[in-house]
Formats: sequence, structure tokens, C-alpha cells
Amino acid sequence: MNDTSLVSRGIDVVLSLPRRVKRIVMIGVDAVMIPGVFWLAMTLQTDTFVLLGEFRYLLLVTVACTIGMFSALGLYRSIVRFMSPKAMANITLGVTLAVCAIGVYDRTPGPAKVPLKALAIFWAFALLYAAGSRFFVRYLFLTRRFAPGAKRVVIYGAGEAGATLSSMLFGSSKFEPVAFIDDKRALQGAWINGLKVFPPSQLADLIRYQAVERVLLALPSIPRRRRQEILTSLEPYGVHIQSLPELADIIAGSARIDDLREVDVSDLLGRNTVPPIPSLFDSCVRGKSVMVTGAGGSIGSELCRQILRQGPRRLVLFESSELALYNIERELRELTKAGGIDVEILPLLGNAHHRHRVREVLSACAVQTVYHAAAYKHVPIVEHNVIEGIHNNIISTWYTAEAALETGVDTFVLVSTDKAVNPANVMGATKRFAELVLQAIQSRSTSKRFCMVRFGNVLDSSGSVVPLFRDQIRRGGPITVTHRDVIRYFMTIPEAAQLVIQAGAMAEGGDVFVLDMGHPVRIDDLARRLVHLSGLSVRDDSNPEGDIEIVYSGLRTGEKLFEELLIGTNVTGTEHPRILRAMEHSVPWDRMHAILNDLLLALASFDCRQALHLLVDAVAEYNRSGPIEDYIWTRKTLIEQDAGKIRQLSGKRHVSDTPKAG
Repeated sequence: MNDTSLVSRGIDVVLSLPRRVKRIVMIGVDAVMIPGVFWLAMTLQTDTFVLLGEFRYLLLVTVACTIGMFSALGLYRSIVRFMSPKAMANITLGVTLAVCAIGVYDRTPGPAKVPLKALAIFWAFALLYAAGSRFFVRYLFLTRRFAPGAKRVVIYGAGEAGATLSSMLFGSSKFEPVAFIDDKRALQGAWINGLKVFPPSQLADLIRYQAVERVLLALPSIPRRRRQEILTSLEPYGVHIQSLPELADIIAGSARIDDLREVDVSDLLGRNTVPPIPSLFDSCVRGKSVMVTGAGGSIGSELCRQILRQGPRRLVLFESSELALYNIERELRELTKAGGIDVEILPLLGNAHHRHRVREVLSACAVQTVYHAAAYKHVPIVEHNVIEGIHNNIISTWYTAEAALETGVDTFVLVSTDKAVNPANVMGATKRFAELVLQAIQSRSTSKRFCMVRFGNVLDSSGSVVPLFRDQIRRGGPITVTHRDVIRYFMTIPEAAQLVIQAGAMAEGGDVFVLDMGHPVRIDDLARRLVHLSGLSVRDDSNPEGDIEIVYSGLRTGEKLFEELLIGTNVTGTEHPRILRAMEHSVPWDRMHAILNDLLLALASFDCRQALHLLVDAVAEYNRSGPIEDYIWTRKTLIEQDAGKIRQLSGKRHVSDTPKAG
């Protein structure tokens, strides 16, 4: 075993010691070395060999003063391998105060035994020892040999975040930093924590000659558009890209600077998050009693987080899933405890289509604002479960809105979708129907506000393509894409929740709010970029030796190549620069009420054919190929099979517990 290996193993042993033991070791070393420094200072000043016996009491005072000052300044609590320049100031102050204390002690009882020159020499040598020993140990930690399996990485960003990250990585056996990359010319060529800073143009050489496997983005505060440009420039290198959390998450304490993450797919969109307007953000929330239906879902849970931070008087979590309700309640209570937020949180089980239950909750909790996020949203599943889709998306919205109207709720906000525009599937048609229901109910009230918020796909929500693609990449592929040309609008979950909250404040009644979401994203391009940024390559005809294959499965029933956000062109701006208000056609309440009554009868008898007829009749924009009979025929076998299974299990014709209207 060579000397380097012995040193490396010794350092590993030291690092594995408990913090208390490390402090004792540091104090012990100082207790031994400080007298030696004192002896050296006296010997140099007198130019004779000094015996320490005659200074034994002074030596005890010297050791006690020095260690005492170091302890008071926190030098024994600091982690040596993460020491900053501030530690040097504390060491200087500690040594200076210790020397002053020694001088006072030496001169107080009687004649001075230690000349001032000796004290000055001791000050210089003690400072050199205390600082030099600690920074030498830090150097050993930073330059020690890494484990054989350590990933060689380049840190992109030589600022404060990058320097801190490099120090943390030096204390880890998983990653071995080899260099910094930075766009700033002033930093290029400099050395930080023993690593040289290179310009981006030399990254290819570093990857080739230094066997770099990953690039870590240490750029937590740069604009998203600039981050997208950097990711685009890194794509051709075929290395795994990871990034630090955003600065806001680090400041909020929800993430640490060394919490390396896969590249946030929102960075690939190149669109900065739309900042909320404070006056709009808390208008319907602060000091009010607020209820969120579907509180445990992707959007519902984020709504709850955002609402909680705005200081409502009461937050009612209405959810049909016990597990989802348990998880979101626990998370919110932890947030209130950590942030010192005084909010009454009420976790209530219930289904939004239970009209009397909803009315009871709204009344008992004196709810003033409702965010209705409860819905079935997965297109293929709703396409195969027509009755339940209609029941949950339409009837639940109707009953919840009616209960809100009866109990005096001020603002009711429906979470809608871009699939409600010229819908080509049952899910989209039910959401458009729900919008029409709210607009019709609005016509019955002038003092209460009912509005809806329409947006595109939500990144990283349950069932979205991004988690699916990441999982498929982890399993080695293939990635399944429905069509080469399919495009979608995307937004982040927090952005969607902020839009919903702010829309309620701007509602006049019957409004449809949409977000200016920028350019749509081609799903095929998104899949390829995720593969490349994972350090892999796409396997296709031009690259048969690639890592991940992309398979085109074909559009599913009811899917469109592209989604829209507006019906017609009647759209105006709002107080928010990226939120638009659309005024679209509506259905009079009398006609809507009649359709809803007929729909309830169809649902009660599990008549899928009649339910689809009513859905198509009510939603004029419902795109379908051919007559309604042809449209229904494509689902006839599946519908009959489902109905047959239900009747077989129940022993009788299925009867819904949905009460009739009126």
C-alpha cells in the first residue's frame, strides 16, 4: 500500500469520527502545540534555550486563554473542510485576544516575565500555526484520493454557489470535481478550491481528456431563458446534466445547495415563471375561509400550499381519497409549524357530487372562496369510463356551485383545461360542459362570482409525460410517444396554482381566464432532449448503437395533435400581463337546467348512449368524426361489457345514488 493510500485512508477514518470526538482531537492538538509555539517565541527572543518549567503557570494560562477564545468564537464548531475566509478573521481575533489576556496576566501580579517582543513573536507564530494547520488539513481533505467509483464532474458556474458545491463534493465519495466552467471572462483561468475555471469552449476537451461524466449546473439564480440556452449548448456533449435547486427553494429551506436534481423540465421551456401580483394573489385568500376540492391532487395540493402562505383564516381540505387527504394535511401542518403560520386547517373527507355534504361543509365553515379542482383528467381513462367521467366532472361541478350559491360563497373558481376547447374526447367535453354550467349559474346571481381558469398540461403532475419519460429512461427505454408531430402547451404546477388564485381576484362573473403560455412544445423534441440531458443517446436509424429507442404508439382515442386555449377570438387583457380574459358563448339557465335533469336520468339508469347524446348536444364545439351513432358505435362493445360486468356483480341493473334535480 503506497503513502497516498495510507493518507487517504487516514483522512477517511478522521471524517468518519463523531463530531464530538473531532472537537476533542482539535482541542487536544491545540493544547499540545500552543506551549510549543510559546517556547519557540521565548527562545527566539532571548536567543537562549528556555526551560518551560519556570513558565508552567503562564503556559497553563496561555493554553486556557487560547482555547477559550477559540471556543468562544466557534472555531471548534466549524467544519474544517468547509472553512471560509471568515474563519481567518476569527482566528486572528482569537489569537489577538489570547495574547492580550496573557500579557495582562503576566503583568498584573508583579514584574513581567515575558517581554513584549516575545509576546509579539508568539502572536505571529500562534496565528501562523492556528490558521496554517487548519487550512492545511482542509487542503488534505480537498485533494484526497476519491473512491474508484466516484463520478468525475465539471461544475458549471464558478460563483458562490459553485464554490460551496465544490467544497461539499470534496467531502463526498460519490463525485470528484475536476474543474469549473464559467461564462465570465474575469473568472476564467482563476483557481477556486483547487480547481481551475475554464471557458465553455473547453468543455469538450475536459470531457474527452478528463473522463468527465456529468456537468452540475451551479446557477440557482439565473433567468430560465438563459438556463435553457446553456442546456441547449450542453446537449451535444452527451453527458449527464444535473442542477442545483432554485435559489428561492434554498432560501426557503425546502432544499439544500447540494441537493442535486435532474434538470427541471421547465428549464427546457425557456419561459420565465410569471411572478404573481401581490394584490391579486391574496385578495380572495388573506383572512378568509377558503375551501379546495380535490385538495390531494397535483393542482389541488399546490393550491393548498400557495393559499397557506397567503394567510387565510381557515383552509378546508375537501378530498375523497383518505390517503391523499392524510398526506396533504401532514405536509401543510409541517409548513405551518416551520413558518410560524397561524391557519386553521380542516381535513374533510367527502365527494363533491354529494350535494348536501358540500352544502353542509360550506355553511358550517363559513367558506368565502372555493377552488374547485376535483375532477377526472386522464383522457383515455375517462374515454373508457363515460358515466363516471360525466358524474365527477359535470355533476360535481354543478352541485358544488349550487351549494356555493345557496351558502353565500363570494368567489367560485373552476380549474379547467385547454382540452375543453373544441374538445375531441369525453374528458374535454365534460370540462367544457362544466364551464357552461358555471356560466349559466352566474346568470342567476349578480353578487357572487363564478369563473374558470383554463391552462395547458402541467409539468410533473400525476400522469403527465415527463415522469413517464424519466421512468422509461431509467429502465433503459423505450420511450413511448404517441405521434411525431404532437405538440402541447406546458406550465409548472406552482404557476398553474398561482394563475388559479389570481384569476379569482379579477373575476367579474362568468369569466374564462387563460394564460399566455408562450410557444407549444413538440413532445418528440422533449423526449429527445431528456434522453440527451441524461447523458444518453437516442437509438434510431441514424444511430443504431444508441441507448434509448423512441417508439411511436399512435394517437389514443380522443387525442388531438395540438391543443387550443381559446374558443373564438373575443379575448382581452387583464391586470396581469400574462393572464387573458375570454368572453365565450354560454347556454341560458333554463335550457341548461333541462339538460342537467335529462343527464341525471341517463346517469341513474347507466344509459351511456343517452348521456353521450346529451353531452354532444350541449357542447356545440365537441369535435367528432361522423354522426353521433357512429361515434357511439366505436364505444358500444366496451360500454356493454362494462355495464354487463357491473350488473353481474350487483345482481341487478345499476342504479346511481345521484339524487334527481329539483
